[in-house]
Amino acid sequence: MSNLRRIALVGAGVIGRHHGLVVSQLADRVELVAVADVDTVRAEHLAAERGGRPYPSLTAALAAEEIDVVVVCTPTGLHGEVTIEALRAGKHVIVEKPAELTVARTDEIIEARDKAGTLVTVISQHRFDPATETTLAAIGRGEFGRLTSGIASIDWWRGQSYYDSGDWRGTWELDGGGALMNQGVHTVDLLVAALGRPVEVFAYAGTLAHERIEVEDVAVGVVRFENGALGVLHATTAAYPGLSARLQVHGDRGSAVIDNDQLAFFHATAAGREPEEKLMGTTQSTSVPTAGSNPGSLSDAHRLQYLNFLGALDGTEQLRVDLETNRQSIGVITGAYESARTGRPVRLS
Repeated sequence: MSNLRRIALVGAGVIGRHHGLVVSQLADRVELVAVADVDTVRAEHLAAERGGRPYPSLTAALAAEEIDVVVVCTPTGLHGEVTIEALRAGKHVIVEKPAELTVARTDEIIEARDKAGTLVTVISQHRFDPATETTLAAIGRGEFGRLTSGIASIDWWRGQSYYDSGDWRGTWELDGGGALMNQGVHTVDLLVAALGRPVEVFAYAGTLAHERIEVEDVAVGVVRFENGALGVLHATTAAYPGLSARLQVHGDRGSAVIDNDQLAFFHATAAGREPEEKLMGTTQSTSVPTAGSNPGSLSDAHRLQYLNFLGALDGTEQLRVDLETNRQSIGVITGAYESARTGRPVRLS
C-alpha cells in the first residue's frame, strides 16, 4: 500500500495550477488523485498535466476517491465553504490565503477544524523565505531590542483588464477587498509575524484609478500592537508601473528591510553587546545575512510550506502557519475596512 498522502486540488485556475506544480515537485511524499473545478475543462487540463481524475466539485471527488488532504484554491469568498466541507469529511486542508474574508467566518473554519481534529494550514509562504526567517530569528533572540515600529507597503499596479478578467474580481462577496486584502495580505501577515498581536487599527481607503470595482485600489492605515509598537499600512494597485512589496521592522537595537522577498537591509545587536551610536540617516548595514541560500522562488516558498505541513502530519514538525495565525492578519485588514467606512479606530479581538 502506498505511503503517499493523497491530495484533491479544488480550483484549477492560476493559483491552482501553481499548487499542481508544487505537488508534482513532492512526488515522493504526495499523490494528486483528484482535481475539482466547476469549469470541467480546466479540471481536465490540470489533471492531464499533473495527475489525478477531474471532477466538477469536491463533493464528487470525495465520493469517488480516497483522499487525505484537500487543497483549496477557489476564489477567496468560497474558501470557507470548501474548507468546511473537507473538514466535515475528516480531511486535512491546505487553503490559499486568506482562509476567509472575515474574522467571524474564519472562526467558523476553526470550529469545524476543532470538531474534525485534523490539520489546517493557510498559505503564507513568505514566512518561509530565508529573509523572513533571518529577521524573525533575530527578533526571537532579542537582537532588535524593543520593537518600536514597522511598515508594510505594497506598491503595485493592476490594469483595468485585470479586474475585468473575472466577474468575481474586485467584488466584496468573492474578493473580500482590494489592494489590502488581495495583494497586501502576505505583507500584512509578515508585519504581524514580526511585531506581534495587533490590538487597534485606523485607516482610510479609496478607489482612485479603476472602474467597475467595489473594492479599494489604495489603502493606508496605522496599527497599534500589544507590545506598544506602531505599524504603518500602505497597499495599492494604483502605483504605475508597479514597484515592490516591502516590509520594514525597527527596534532600538536593530532593523531589517525586506524588499520583494530579499533582505535589503539588516542590522542587529548580539546579546551582551551595546548597540553602536549611529548618526541619523545612516543607511549602510554591517552585513546582510541569509538563512541558508538566497531567498527562493515562488514555487520553492510554497514547497517549503508544504513540507512543513507534511512534517506536522507525520508528527516530526510543528505547524508554523495555522488558522489562528491567519486570523490576526484578517483582523487587521477587515478592521482597516471598518475604520475606513466609519472614520473611527477599530479595536481588534
